[in-house]
Amino acid sequence: MRYDPRALTGIPTEPVGSLPRPAALQQAYLDHDAGRIDRATLEAAQESAVRQTIRSYEATGAPIISDGEQRRVSFATYPVTQTPGTTGLAPTLDPDGQILAIFEDGHGRRLPRLARGPFAYANYAADQLATSIGYTTRPMKQAVISPSTLALLYPLRERVPGYSRDEFETRLVDECERDIRSAFEVGAARVSVDFTEGRLATRDDPRNPWTGAGLLPHFIELINAVMARFDARERAHIGVHTCAGADRDTAHSADVPYPGVLAELFRIDAGYFLIQLAAEPDRDTVCAAIGEHLRTDAHGVTQMAYLGVVDPRSPRVESPWEIADTLTRAADFIPAEQLGSTDDCGFSPFSNDEKPRHGSPDIARGIAFRKIKSRVEGTRLAAEKLGIA
Repeated sequence: MRYDPRALTGIPTEPVGSLPRPAALQQAYLDHDAGRIDRATLEAAQESAVRQTIRSYEATGAPIISDGEQRRVSFATYPVTQTPGTTGLAPTLDPDGQILAIFEDGHGRRLPRLARGPFAYANYAADQLATSIGYTTRPMKQAVISPSTLALLYPLRERVPGYSRDEFETRLVDECERDIRSAFEVGAARVSVDFTEGRLATRDDPRNPWTGAGLLPHFIELINAVMARFDARERAHIGVHTCAGADRDTAHSADVPYPGVLAELFRIDAGYFLIQLAAEPDRDTVCAAIGEHLRTDAHGVTQMAYLGVVDPRSPRVESPWEIADTLTRAADFIPAEQLGSTDDCGFSPFSNDEKPRHGSPDIARGIAFRKIKSRVEGTRLAAEKLGIA
């Protein structure tokens, strides 16, 4: 499907990807891990949630939508496991890996551990998209996980017997390329790479040793190794998402200085970037850093900055006028022709997110769609104010 990001709103706008799973689906995941329901029953609950998600998304007027990642256990581990527990874990992995992130409320999210080679994805983003895309006539986007996140499956200070880190990372880049290509092949209009660990990589947290290992340059090298597999025309529709995390209405790195991370982020040869802004206390400084480092020529691609104008961690619904003001202010620092809008983060990157500040996952779903509608309307207003509608 040919997709013009500016067609409906003047300034392009798109989601990050995830939405809260209904409470009934969250319970189905738990019941499946506990052996109380079979796989077919879980899949029926997933399909029901996907269909409802797409209907509600269409009602927002959004020019491009997602299926809300309702079939995913998490944004990070969908290629290697099917549920929050160990059910469906890829055969080369054990569950006791490194912590990916520790959030403000003290809870953490743990990755599996590569125990033996060779590494391979068990699931691809296209597997889910191929079904979801048949439920709508709207263009759809697909988020995929970055190779840098999955690089953390390899133990930080240990060697996997008979399988070197170089062998693993070479295979990882191959699999990430396949994940992106297959999403386009089944009809995705856009694909973005989730890179939440970018900001986290600059924190030296003794509770989480990988964050103090100076990995940000290597993470960017891995992502660029994937980008090098695509030509400029393809990369124009491949994005990178960065944020301070969102899980159970808390962040994992909101206190980490942002401008320094942004200075490195735009070294990635992607066509566009989905960047947290709404929750930032000093938006002008963030926008100034973006304007300084955003490239007009990333090996044949003019980079776009899609700014987060709604905060998924907060139950407050931003008004369209507030969103328009955020974007028109950002245009003081970022060329309007390189400006877009998005959400700060996925609304629920993990399948078992209880959304405590919202009251429940079901309440949070309704709020998320209201925020998305405001984003679309506010982006259209900003385009009119900037004379690019």
